[in-house]
Amino acid sequence: MKNHLYYLLPLLGGIAISSTATAQENPIAAVTELQVGWDHVQYQISGKDAQAKAFQELEVKADAAVKNYPQSAEAKIWDGIIYSSDAGAAGGVSALSKVEKAKALFEGALAINERAMNGGAHTSLGSLYYKVPGWPLGFGDDEKAKQQLETALAISPNDIDANYFYGDFLVDQKQFGKAIPVLEKAMQAPRRPGREIADDGRRKEIQADIDSAKSGQ
Repeated sequence: MKNHLYYLLPLLGGIAISSTATAQENPIAAVTELQVGWDHVQYQISGKDAQAKAFQELEVKADAAVKNYPQSAEAKIWDGIIYSSDAGAAGGVSALSKVEKAKALFEGALAINERAMNGGAHTSLGSLYYKVPGWPLGFGDDEKAKQQLETALAISPNDIDANYFYGDFLVDQKQFGKAIPVLEKAMQAPRRPGREIADDGRRKEIQADIDSAKSGQ
């Protein structure tokens, strides 16, 4: 079982947005900046210490985006993704406070628009529920994880992240036979314009899960 903060995997990719505006002018530009930053840190920076430092710098920008655009569900989702990814990179005692903040951000995004980023708040929250330890250490809950991940799939049945995280959850639950077709569907998802770095990195994670599922059968 991977139910420990140390094993928090990188969270969602998000959406591809094209804009020439500066981040100060509108929420779309601010979200784009966070998305590009996350792609770079998650998949192009090596070493947990270097990643953690870069995520912490990105958290400052993400917090500012949420403050500047409090009704942007996308800004809240990205802020939560960055905090939870930082928790996975940093590990240790500080990780729990980061995932608690991420959880609150995802819940805030759901209250605004549950369909934002292809149901990304549901996917991200579901991921936390099965990767964070359960009581008394954390808020982990496999039933809540299943509910959130299935809701995300209902919103965006062809989304690469919704399928990947549901498949990863099934691998975590040792439901290998059910996991493989879900992960294969994730692998076949259309590539996202402007998300080449994230798509390549995600597909490596999907393949690793497929290999694990096949070896576990």
